[in-house]
Amino acid sequence: MNEIKNKKWNQTKTKDSWSIFKIMGEFVEGYEKLGAIGPCISIFGSARTKPDNKYYKLTESISEEIVSRGYGVITGGGPGIMEAANKGAKKGKGSSVGLCIDLPFEENNNKFIDNDKKLNFDYFFVRKVMFVKYAQGFVVMPGGFGTLDEIFEALTLIQTRKSEKFPIILVGSEFWEGIIDWLRNTLILEKNINKEDLDLLKIADTKDEVMNLLEEFHNNYEFSPNF
Repeated sequence: MNEIKNKKWNQTKTKDSWSIFKIMGEFVEGYEKLGAIGPCISIFGSARTKPDNKYYKLTESISEEIVSRGYGVITGGGPGIMEAANKGAKKGKGSSVGLCIDLPFEENNNKFIDNDKKLNFDYFFVRKVMFVKYAQGFVVMPGGFGTLDEIFEALTLIQTRKSEKFPIILVGSEFWEGIIDWLRNTLILEKNINKEDLDLLKIADTKDEVMNLLEEFHNNYEFSPNF
C-alpha cells in the first residue's frame, strides 16, 4: 500500500514541476500588460451583487469618476460589483482591466472589459499579485470571502513593508462597521495588531469621499508599482 502511495506522490511531483512554466507565463503576461497601462485603482466586491443594488450603482459611478481622473480600473472581471466597475470605466472611456479566472459556480466574465486588457489566470495567487502590484489604491465594496482575502492580503503586505503603502478604502460604513469594531475591540485590545495599523483602512460612503481620499493620498505619494 505504501509503495502505491509513494508512486502516486512521485507522479504528482513530476507534474508539479512542469506547472512552474505555466505560473511563469502568467506572471510574464501580467507584468507586461499591466505595466504598460499606467496607474490603476483595483475595485473589489461581491460577484453576487445585482444591477438594482445601490452598491452596484455606486460602484459604476465611482469607477466612471476614477477614470475621469486619469486612472485605469482593475477588477476580477466577473459579474456583480466587478461588472459595475468595468461598466463605469467603459462609460467614462477609461482603461477597463479584467483579471479573469474560471470558476465552476460563477457566470462568465463581464462584457465591459477592454479586449486588449483582459487577462486569464489559472492561479489565484498570481492574480492576487497583479491586483496589488499595479494598484495605486483599493476601493472595496461589500463582498464575501474573496473580497476579505484581498483586503487582508494588502494589509499584511503594507504592514510588513513588503509593499509600498497605498489607500485601502472600504465603501459602505453600515456594511463594514462590524469588522472595524472587531479589529478595534479585539485585535488591538489583544495586542495582535498596533493601533496605527487600523489607520491603513479608510471608510467612505459616497463617490466624493472616495475620490477625496484617493486624491489626498496621491498628493503626497508618487505613482509607482508597489513592489
